[in-house]
Amino acid sequence: MMRPHGINSSDPRQRLLALSQERGTSLSALSRLIGRNETYLQQFIRKGSPKHLLESDRRTLAEFFGVAESEIGGPEEISYNPSVKLPLSAQDQEWIMVPRLPLGASAGPGSVSSNELPFGNFGFSRRWLREQGLEAAQLSAIRVEGDSMEPLLRAGDEILVDRAPRPFRDGVHVVRLGDTLVVKRVAALGAGRLSLLSQNMAYPPVEVGADEVEIIGRVVWKSGRL
Repeated sequence: MMRPHGINSSDPRQRLLALSQERGTSLSALSRLIGRNETYLQQFIRKGSPKHLLESDRRTLAEFFGVAESEIGGPEEISYNPSVKLPLSAQDQEWIMVPRLPLGASAGPGSVSSNELPFGNFGFSRRWLREQGLEAAQLSAIRVEGDSMEPLLRAGDEILVDRAPRPFRDGVHVVRLGDTLVVKRVAALGAGRLSLLSQNMAYPPVEVGADEVEIIGRVVWKSGRL
């Protein structure tokens, strides 16, 4: 397999970046794999912090990619043997593909839904989804448009929407107003009324009747560029 242009495979950071690109796995997903926050490996590769990966993190990544630990900064004498099977069960190793829909959920003036055929996927580990209480068949990813949910959500962020039927509770949801999708913090006001709240204080709350909106799903995860 050809390596991405311009990547120095002798540098542990660049080698890790090349491995992620070859596998088609995001750095945020790999950060979750080792139990870190989603920007951990981005900071390791781009900013050099931390200076070295912990041995346990390095071993998990080496096992995932099936390479020697020395390729990503480990000493030769304790490098992982790629011929050894991963310690995780086959079920826990599986990655679930969640469809990315060509829709925009407006965090501003409103976006009209259109074609809902997937144009790509996000990969999530089956184990992580199970730990979060999420069912893959009830998930989809869509793009955020507008600025009314800043700084929580920014234009261009992609959000994971859980459409599983659950009792309503206040939180960030994607809702449909007519043919328009919006992403807002939704709060129950009582007497069959809901308040659609923005994070950006420049946008006032909008009060609607519960029968005027369709709650598509709860936002449970976001992905965005730094």
